[in-house]
Amino acid sequence: MNHIAVGIGEVLWDIFPNRRTIGGAPANFAYHTAQLGLNSYIVSAVGNDVLGEEAERVLKSKGIESRILRTDYPTGTVMISLDKQGVPRYDFQEQAAWDNITFNDEVARLAKHTNIVCFGSLAQRNIKSRNAIYQFLKTMPDTDNTFKVFDINLRQKIFSKELIHDSLLLCNILKINDEELDTVSKMFDIGTCSPQKQCVALLKQYNLKMIILTCGTNGSYVVMPESVSFQATPETEVADTVGAGDAFTATFCSALCYKKSVSEAHRLAVDISAYICSQHGSMPTIPDELKHKITQ
Repeated sequence: MNHIAVGIGEVLWDIFPNRRTIGGAPANFAYHTAQLGLNSYIVSAVGNDVLGEEAERVLKSKGIESRILRTDYPTGTVMISLDKQGVPRYDFQEQAAWDNITFNDEVARLAKHTNIVCFGSLAQRNIKSRNAIYQFLKTMPDTDNTFKVFDINLRQKIFSKELIHDSLLLCNILKINDEELDTVSKMFDIGTCSPQKQCVALLKQYNLKMIILTCGTNGSYVVMPESVSFQATPETEVADTVGAGDAFTATFCSALCYKKSVSEAHRLAVDISAYICSQHGSMPTIPDELKHKITQ
């Protein structure tokens, strides 16, 4: 395949009570698209420190190409605690390397050939990284087969109405969960109608291809202008849910690249997301039998 998938934003170390793993939503996205056969890159920044060196080494070992700037800021970390259901709480380090992503000539060349990009709100907390992300999105080709996914990931009030509005103007697919949809709907005065109607209102307002709405155990939807796909959430013994949403997004986009229908891509995304929930950490290996359902 010649599809190029990019995760742009934070690269950081997930610090659990008993272990440390490489993570960050864009890195998770790139890892899973790489597993599914796409040419995958991460665009970010790490520090001139031991954690930065280790991060680059680990990402390379996982088959992810990188366009990672070295900075004098420390490599990012996030302290993660899990509740009894395996749902994480995040405490992000301030002034991290990934707050200082640069849009340089090498990144610009990558953007011109990128078919799929995934970005969120967290890496936009600093204006420097925000500008780099926006430049990347504006430099990408604008075709029917270009997917610019805003996986909104609202964290710790690190967002604003302006940031969300600007990101929605630059994306063509929005990935959002039910709690985030409630926040965004209130922010944009959409009202208290059903979640599907809220999604339709956002689709029309921002001329999006589709909105992926995840509702935890209550299933997920892909809302498009003319149709809606629904998938129930499988019963799964949850180890933790860290990275499950990123795997969902990566699988959905990858499946579309393999010419699966939206409903097929949705079902496959749910299956792999459920598998990720059954494993510890955000970057487990996807079993071959699940990969083959997408790539064959």
